[in-house]
Amino acid sequence: MSDNKTHFGYQTVDSDKKQEMVADVFHSVAAKYDVMNDLMSFGIHRLWKRFTIDMSGVRPGDKVLDLAGGTGDLTKKFAKIVGPSGGVVLADINSSMLNVGRDRLTDQGYVGNIEYVQANAECLPFEDNSFDVITIAFGLRNVTDKDKALRSMARVLKPGGRLLVLEFSKPTNPLMSKAYDLYSFTALPFMGKLVTNDADSYKYLAESIRMHPDQETLKSMMENAGLVRCSFHNMTSGVVALHRGIKP
Repeated sequence: MSDNKTHFGYQTVDSDKKQEMVADVFHSVAAKYDVMNDLMSFGIHRLWKRFTIDMSGVRPGDKVLDLAGGTGDLTKKFAKIVGPSGGVVLADINSSMLNVGRDRLTDQGYVGNIEYVQANAECLPFEDNSFDVITIAFGLRNVTDKDKALRSMARVLKPGGRLLVLEFSKPTNPLMSKAYDLYSFTALPFMGKLVTNDADSYKYLAESIRMHPDQETLKSMMENAGLVRCSFHNMTSGVVALHRGIKP
């Protein structure tokens, strides 16, 4: 695919248009995003995220970047762990998602060690070697230039710091793969229509998952971005994978 073209779901679009199209999707679904996450994953997304936190090795005093952090699920847990001597930056490219996250966490009393930053993963507005841990959960597949974003994340990690990418991936079981396809392309848009009155955004989400690199490809991309000891852990038969890499 040429440099000035990219995928938006199954469509081929101009690279400079994708960011805006993805933004429209998340402006549309932001208010009901958490409800839909619970419905779509039958609540299992909470277990995937808990496993990510366990694998992150976050400790009191750490500086954490929760990228594409949206409504703040991970940020909330990290803020508790790092405590007053640490800090969490909740960053999202989408202002609607960021506002929902900030309002939600502020209402729940999470103030003091959380910052909110509107940021593009491809060119993060942070100094080199800033973070002990970076997580990006269900966000990388929406980024236009994933290689550039991974290099940007590696740059702002401290030496010895860890990047964790939680993302939908390629099911390892053929039966699961068939069932998952059927569910994604029929049930998801239907639920999207019912809950958010927006079937098209959930059709895009299903398609974007299919266009995302598989487990081994993403692992190689992380290595190419300069990370070492890269590995992945499949969950729910590979429907979701957690990739982990360390900055040397």
